[in-house]
Amino acid sequence: MSTSDRTLFPATRIPYGTWGSSYFPAWQTSALAEVNIGQFAGESAARILGLRGVPINEMEYLIIGSTIPWHWKFWTAPLVASCMGHRIPGYHVEQACATGLQAVLAGSAEVESGANDVVGVLTFDRTSDSPVGVFPERRAHERTQAIADVWDNFGFDPATGNAMITAAGITARKYKADRSETDDVAFLRYQQYFEAKESGFLDRVLVPLDVLNVQGKPLGRIDSDKGVRQITRATLRGQRELDTCVTSGTQTHASDGMATLLVTSEGKAKELSSRPEIDIRLVGKAEVRAHPSLMPEAPGLAVKKLLDRLGMTVNDVAVLKNHNPFAVNDVIFAKQTGYDWRKMNNTGCSLVWGHPQGPTLTRILIEGLEEAVDLGGGYVLIFGCAAGDVGIAALFKVS
Repeated sequence: MSTSDRTLFPATRIPYGTWGSSYFPAWQTSALAEVNIGQFAGESAARILGLRGVPINEMEYLIIGSTIPWHWKFWTAPLVASCMGHRIPGYHVEQACATGLQAVLAGSAEVESGANDVVGVLTFDRTSDSPVGVFPERRAHERTQAIADVWDNFGFDPATGNAMITAAGITARKYKADRSETDDVAFLRYQQYFEAKESGFLDRVLVPLDVLNVQGKPLGRIDSDKGVRQITRATLRGQRELDTCVTSGTQTHASDGMATLLVTSEGKAKELSSRPEIDIRLVGKAEVRAHPSLMPEAPGLAVKKLLDRLGMTVNDVAVLKNHNPFAVNDVIFAKQTGYDWRKMNNTGCSLVWGHPQGPTLTRILIEGLEEAVDLGGGYVLIFGCAAGDVGIAALFKVS
């Protein structure tokens, strides 16, 4: 059996061009810090599909993905669909940093089952101003505990007691990562992002969006990855290590945003695509869970599991893009697979433009598919890590 025949998702297609993402402004630097992100995401998805020439009434079902509570989240996808102006059913998925890719996979399951022909995938998060919840803890030494939804979780894994940055340091030591190499990774990743920006590539993916208040009046405009600046090797070299190989310059930052795409049957893909001659298939996916506090090694393990199952190697892949909250992730992936990290993330990555969580891997996927189209097709490998020492990987084929 040839590799092309091994797809685990034979019915699923992603129509070319039926996608888009907001810019991801950095922590508390935009009007997104002041809005209901679910409402903004629904309105923005309708705007993006309109710009792409896709009638909103083509969508039959909606998968949304987010990780941070937002007002009226109880109503999940039906509420967000109403903000699109289209009353359809759907549901919510959440898997920390893997959410953006899991939502696409959930949409694919709807198509594969024959339940729906056109499924909207909409992911979003606002990490800039996460709400504080009060939770009864009858077994704790305090009757109630206030916990900041995002920041406490970044700083404390309840299974190990370690922060995520500690996991990065532990994994760096396990693989004997070198500080100078992680600095070099970060420097190149910034170069890749700004080259993609200056070439106009990102304009095909990212959509400027107005933020409106409840009266429909503008609060601001999201038209840049605000807060992202050029960085020098000297600046990186001069930063203090927060843990082994981890500095402020070699880790990502919190940001806000949304990203959306359609998952459809083959017939609908040809009908809705702006370039129906382009065929985009989901080939397969894999997940693993690494040992405690070894999160940065999990993506490489997931990639190896997936490619072994398909009888492929990383050298068969045209485009590799990952969610890399730490530059250490890329160094370790190279050590695990022998792949040159300089060939990855050619149009930017979450290390540079930030990590709103829910839409992170969705934006990465969209950029990866666009890059493959520029190359004339090929396999696209999308992977990343998630809380709980989880690694996720998915392979797509652009023909």
